[in-house]
Amino acid sequence: MKPRLLIGIAGPSGSGKTSVAQNLNTILGSKQVLILAEDNYYRDLGKVPVTDSGVKNFDHPDAFDHDLLGKHLEALRSGKNIRAPLYDFRQYRRIGQPRQLGPHRVIVLEGILILHEPRIRNLMDIKVYVDQDPDICFIRRLKRDLAERGRTAESVIEQYEETVRPMFLQFVEPSKRYSDVIIPGGGHNLVAIDLLATKIRSLLGEDETNRLKKKGVRKKKSASKG
Repeated sequence: MKPRLLIGIAGPSGSGKTSVAQNLNTILGSKQVLILAEDNYYRDLGKVPVTDSGVKNFDHPDAFDHDLLGKHLEALRSGKNIRAPLYDFRQYRRIGQPRQLGPHRVIVLEGILILHEPRIRNLMDIKVYVDQDPDICFIRRLKRDLAERGRTAESVIEQYEETVRPMFLQFVEPSKRYSDVIIPGGGHNLVAIDLLATKIRSLLGEDETNRLKKKGVRKKKSASKG
């Protein structure tokens, strides 16, 4: 079986995690790379935890079905297919039929809390944290939610103050210490992304070389027995 790598890309909302993942996909080739988003593992609205003031907290670890995500990652790493959920951010629930996804040589997982969760973090071969100025993150989030999720500016600001920033300080930023690589500037830092892609190619090549060496040793042993 060919070696498979799991690359985790964490960081605050709006930092550029998706851009980093997409650039890796472009550099390494879509036939090798599968991009998986933590966002698709959100729980339905009724199961999302609330703050003390009664506001739904989509930035808390309990808002995600990390148990299912962990099982899917283990399956992909072992060469099995998964049925990944689809999440509608306008309805705040899973919709339609799950996507049938097969294993790739490189699995890129991106999300705000993936380095916080030990079970998921311990599966990763390379742990990446995308660092970005908070004001840029907020502006990107505001533009995205207005254009793609049917939100109002007032609701985005309220959510940022009530849950996004507090959860970033409590869970997301502290998870930076688990990272192997920190990429400032997100998807615009092409030098760092290219270096990361080079490292991934190196690991794939090393694993393949080791596999072939072991295979050669077995052949020699078999020949000597004959």
